[in-house]
Amino acid sequence: MTVTAHATTSPRPGAPGVHPHGLPRPGRTLVMGVVNVTPDSFSDGGLSFAADAAVAHGLALLEQGADIVDVGGESTRPGAARPPVEEELRRVLPVVRELAAAGATVSVDTMRAEVAARALDAGARLINDVSGGLADPAMLPLAARAGTPYVLMHWRGHSAGMRGRAVYDHVVTDVLDELRLRIDAALEAGMGPDRLIVDPGLGFAKTPDHNWELLGRLGDVVALGHPVLVGASRKSFLGGLLADRTTGEPRPARLRDAATAAVSVLAAAQGVWCLRVHDVASTADAVRVTARWGVGATPARSPLSRVR
Repeated sequence: MTVTAHATTSPRPGAPGVHPHGLPRPGRTLVMGVVNVTPDSFSDGGLSFAADAAVAHGLALLEQGADIVDVGGESTRPGAARPPVEEELRRVLPVVRELAAAGATVSVDTMRAEVAARALDAGARLINDVSGGLADPAMLPLAARAGTPYVLMHWRGHSAGMRGRAVYDHVVTDVLDELRLRIDAALEAGMGPDRLIVDPGLGFAKTPDHNWELLGRLGDVVALGHPVLVGASRKSFLGGLLADRTTGEPRPARLRDAATAAVSVLAAAQGVWCLRVHDVASTADAVRVTARWGVGATPARSPLSRVR
């Protein structure tokens, strides 16, 4: 039995109607900046792999307008190998500790309950689990005990084999049904419904067409009744859309930020709670414009309504 969190006010474009307990509420869609403490991330190639570089990057994202910084020590690009838990802890904990001490709202991007628990002790305030609790059976009970907000993403398996799992009868219906099952599992573990955040998992066991279909139906994900996080930033389906017209080569990841900002505007207009992005400045501008536009927005009138 799925229990949903309910909006306290009617949402307007750019202003989500539901919010997780204990996190910032600026009256608009939030921006989560990515801090990859990995040597092999698809978008930045390990530029923030050293702890001091990762902390500096996180602080820069805050200056650019990030509401949350998401620190992760495991690459989830297709085909990526998992680091040992000790290595993930070594990468993540110093960065979480320093950013939290600087006043940042820190999210830990991990599929491991041990890493999540240690990161919460170091000052993290949000768990971002791309496996939705499937990778580690201890994760949902940990999040429930901690009472922390928890991102539950649609997931079908680890990076090494997820491409082969991108098979759906109807991708939107199937993703929603599978998210509902994970929401039920989180609630049964004792998690409060006002702590749950859902993510449709763009790029995770999804083809480009699946991603576009999910983006076009984000309103259905929002209708689950929980805050929605969307992570489209720099992903390969954007690179494919923007491929070189002569060579057919996908646009490089670092040249996909304008397209990411466009997705950010459209997603914010559909009521998503937060956008996870690499280039914070462009999306921070985008969500502010969307929210301001929404202040004076009125529902469109059908031409038939003017016929008398």
